[in-house]
Amino acid sequence: MSPVAFVYVLHVLAAVLWVGGMFFSWMILRPAVIAALEGPARLKLWLQVFQRFFVWVWCAVILLPVTGIGMININFSGFQTAPRYVQVMIGLYVVMVALFLRVSTLNLPRLRKAVEAEQWAEGAVTLAGIRRVVGVNVLVGIAVIAIAAARPGF
Repeated sequence: MSPVAFVYVLHVLAAVLWVGGMFFSWMILRPAVIAALEGPARLKLWLQVFQRFFVWVWCAVILLPVTGIGMININFSGFQTAPRYVQVMIGLYVVMVALFLRVSTLNLPRLRKAVEAEQWAEGAVTLAGIRRVVGVNVLVGIAVIAIAAARPGF
């Protein structure tokens, strides 16, 4: 595999891991957890899920710009000559990172604190907030993937 192909594969895998993981959590795991577990157990499970998944998201957050900049330099000789869709994808990446940072640095510590203190109502409110932010991030991530796949000329 050529170095260019390797960079591209790493970039795509990082995006799929992040967006696919959010999609799975939101669309598959969340309804199953609601159906199977009571409030306290549900909150404990989500705390464990987020802690494990966020390690991988951090890898994607770091890998995506490194590989993306590499592809821009290889394919377009820099940001100035990159097509508009690439610039839009970069902007949406920044939005996704901001939403992830909100959850990982603000909401997750609140959820952890509520679970440790057995403040289930507070934990449920915090989890609902995380769910909303992740839902938005899933939509933004799907948009980025669609833009990348379509490579529109806007």
